[in-house]
Amino acid sequence: MKTIRGGIACGHPKVAEAAEEVFQKGGNAFDAIVAAQLSACVVEPVLASLGGGGYLLACPASQQPQVYDFFVQTPINKHRGKADFYPVDADFGDVTQEFHIGSGSAATPGMVKGIFAIYEDLCSLPLAELASPAIRQARHGALVTPMQAYVFDVVSPIYRATESAQKAFVSPAGDLPREEELFKRPELADTLEGLVQDGERFFYEGATARSIAKVCSNGGYLNRDDLKAYEVIIRDPLAFDYRSAGLLTNPPPTFGGLLIAFALQLMEAVQVADFAGGSHLGILTKAMMLTQKARLDAMGDDRFDAGNLLDTKYLTRYQLEIQDEFACTRGTTHISTADSKGNIAAMTLSNGEGCGVMVEGSGFMLNNMLGEEDINPGGFGRWLPNRRMASMMAPTVLSVGDKRFSLGSGGSNRIRSAILQVVSNIVDFDMDMVRAVASPRIHVEGGELNIEKGFAASVLAELEKEVDS
Repeated sequence: MKTIRGGIACGHPKVAEAAEEVFQKGGNAFDAIVAAQLSACVVEPVLASLGGGGYLLACPASQQPQVYDFFVQTPINKHRGKADFYPVDADFGDVTQEFHIGSGSAATPGMVKGIFAIYEDLCSLPLAELASPAIRQARHGALVTPMQAYVFDVVSPIYRATESAQKAFVSPAGDLPREEELFKRPELADTLEGLVQDGERFFYEGATARSIAKVCSNGGYLNRDDLKAYEVIIRDPLAFDYRSAGLLTNPPPTFGGLLIAFALQLMEAVQVADFAGGSHLGILTKAMMLTQKARLDAMGDDRFDAGNLLDTKYLTRYQLEIQDEFACTRGTTHISTADSKGNIAAMTLSNGEGCGVMVEGSGFMLNNMLGEEDINPGGFGRWLPNRRMASMMAPTVLSVGDKRFSLGSGGSNRIRSAILQVVSNIVDFDMDMVRAVASPRIHVEGGELNIEKGFAASVLAELEKEVDS
């Protein structure tokens, strides 16, 4: 009988292979997730990069859970010169979205510091073994998946924006990486080997730091002081209950986990399980609309403390609205791992969409978080120096009875609605994980209700009446 050492859920088969290889060597869930994290930076370059950041919710079997915040930091100094910062349009087919890129859109990356903090605290295998799959994939190439080919097409203007980006990603024929193409990244393989040999100093104080400072010297904000000063922040997770289930998720100052908690607390005022066959969509829609309203209210108040969003007085104000209505009737990837010893890890990573500028000789693109509208609600250029940036990323662990589920999603503002609905599907409708994730979803954004295919026509007709009323 084959021994099951662990499991992984992720968005790319090569990332899964990296984790599986580490499990086969006897590694734990955290060894596997670091290997997967490094692999994602190779094979999912639009979604994850050494030039970006993320979060890990670590739930060791014998220790208290903790969140490793290795997301990006705003630069220490805000120069008054002209920034290299400009808009480009990404074509999603049905809609075009504007992103802002250039070296002036790059915040201080935390990915590498995160890798080493997790490794030192939680991993059991040598770093060389964890990095081996990613180095091999970068050196010898990995086949481009349909999803990655699609993402490259969507953000094509970013990956053609500069000579350095074109050199790294555009073929002699003028194409970005295409489906089933073997895509190699030799410079990134060299950088990963440098990290294994010399540690995080190679990135934050050595050759890579010099290259980052150089590419940001003309219109960017980052310099070697920013990189040297960066630190991972370890936080207690936000813990709360939804009905009989317990949840752990990303805490403030990040908004994603907080908004999931807020929406679930709203839904707790209604017996969602009584609404079968999709008739609960009205409740979900109202909860999402009120959550969006609460977020905008909170972020528009300079005196507001994000943690207050779950205070009883504040929450009750919105719960009354949902009770009154229903009492009678571009650039993110996620990895989850678990092992046979009871360790669970949930990690969400992002590079925004990338700033369009490669770090010379290092094989990766810096993030464009200072140009991300979702996390700059006050407007571009209004960021405060030397602050950890907020995010919608929300790695989450759900406990129902003796079962634990590691959850997370990519998708920027859609992260919170995706996790909200998976949690509701499991807790309210007793779905297994596969069905809970595969079920169609809805999302409210900017006054618009987006609905995936798969709901019955009668359910949609009833939802339309509720929304119109």
